[in-house]
Amino acid sequence: MKLKEYLRFVSYAKTLEDLWDAHCRQMAEFGFTRLIYGYTQFRTATSLGDPEDFVILTNHKRAYVDGFIKDGLYFHAPMLKWALDNEGAASWKMLQDMNSGGTMTAKEREVFEFNKSMGVVSGYTVSFNSVSMRSKGAISLSANNGLSQEDVDAVWEEHGDDILLMNNVAHLKILTLPFHPPNRALTKRQREALQWVGDGKTTQDIALLMGLTSATVEKHLRLAREALSVETTAQAVLKASLHNQMFIMEA
Repeated sequence: MKLKEYLRFVSYAKTLEDLWDAHCRQMAEFGFTRLIYGYTQFRTATSLGDPEDFVILTNHKRAYVDGFIKDGLYFHAPMLKWALDNEGAASWKMLQDMNSGGTMTAKEREVFEFNKSMGVVSGYTVSFNSVSMRSKGAISLSANNGLSQEDVDAVWEEHGDDILLMNNVAHLKILTLPFHPPNRALTKRQREALQWVGDGKTTQDIALLMGLTSATVEKHLRLAREALSVETTAQAVLKASLHNQMFIMEA
């Protein structure tokens, strides 16, 4: 798709699946065939939050995802560290310079060697503007096998502004779409009960509105807290809101 066509499609995308499929195909046209998008709204000074709360989208093979994400290598990745402290786009030439200059830590070198073994050696990282101190989003654009970093840098020199714009718009759209992290999805009744709490209703009010007993409402709220892995109902309302799981339009 051309830029205008792509932006129109993204603007009207209804699901993460549709958006991500289109974005992967669009980036592949520039030679970026393997992507990882990550976003957290639970960042602290020492942590990115519970990995189960991350928004992670990728088209990498499972072997890479298992090693990089599930085994926690991502936390020591040099480009992730760059993304946490910067905004914009950065060439992976930075990694080559760190490698040749011997400035990598042991953990960073472990990530570097893992990526090299998986053919993830050239590309760009885009770090998105943060809307709060607790949030951070970035995307890793890994080039197709056979493309050197010099090749990728040449592509970016010609098309980088458009690629950056597409990724920023895709990121902003992702923030508006419902996301159901693994083991964090709410049932319709749990969501409805939380929505009424968000509207300031008491348990007794909610029982009347939902046609349930107060004990059943309390059960739905307890299960919602457990599903979202929080201690209080107020925290559950916040987390469900951040994941766009509340006040959503039913299909």
